[in-house]
Amino acid sequence: MDKRRIGTTALEVTEISFGGAAIGGLYRACPREAAMETLQTAWDAGLRYFDTAPFYGFGLSERRTGDFLRYKPRDSYVLSTKVGRLFRPVPEDQVPDHSYVDPLPFALDYDYSYDGIMRSVEFSYARLGLNRIDILFVHDIGTYTHGVEKTKLHFRQLIDGGLKALEELKTSGVISAYGLGVNEVQICLDVLREAPLDCILLASRRRVLFRSDRAGARRAFRLSAGDAGHTRACWGDGENR
Repeated sequence: MDKRRIGTTALEVTEISFGGAAIGGLYRACPREAAMETLQTAWDAGLRYFDTAPFYGFGLSERRTGDFLRYKPRDSYVLSTKVGRLFRPVPEDQVPDHSYVDPLPFALDYDYSYDGIMRSVEFSYARLGLNRIDILFVHDIGTYTHGVEKTKLHFRQLIDGGLKALEELKTSGVISAYGLGVNEVQICLDVLREAPLDCILLASRRRVLFRSDRAGARRAFRLSAGDAGHTRACWGDGENR
């Protein structure tokens, strides 16, 4: 399968990737056996870029992705996960409903600050059980998820400290690249005005983006590719991430 380079980094990802939301139980339960079989099918088809997130099943997707990849040669695949949410244990009857069926028993808090991102990465390494995360995406920052007022707070957290954390993680070799994993164009433009990014993942709504904000999408894509030295990564269908 053909590969594409991520910005100015040495990372190369397959043009088709595996999105880990479904194996975290998005919209319907996904037994462990089915998750492992699905991951193996993707591997057998030549996919070597695997994307997950703490949000997917409240840690379940990361655990399953790590369990599968643990016995694969580490340099044979690229792994991305996300930051922006921290989890705390709660009784099972207090687990919030976020479209995941049978998630792990946690509730979430949003945190895009320096400390929040550092803690999130530490927890992700523990869930994955792997010794390297290649790409970190700042997850779901923007008005699509938070509304206007809360987005202002989260944006300031990211600009005032979160981006520093990401750059320190990259400089120290904990990760190789970082970017945004979001559902909208405007937040990409806002962040790119403040700092360069290695990549942008416009999650699963590319067709909708082009219908609703063609000019904005084109601006974001130009800023995140080509002469700027960045790469975009796009899902095709939100129901099948």
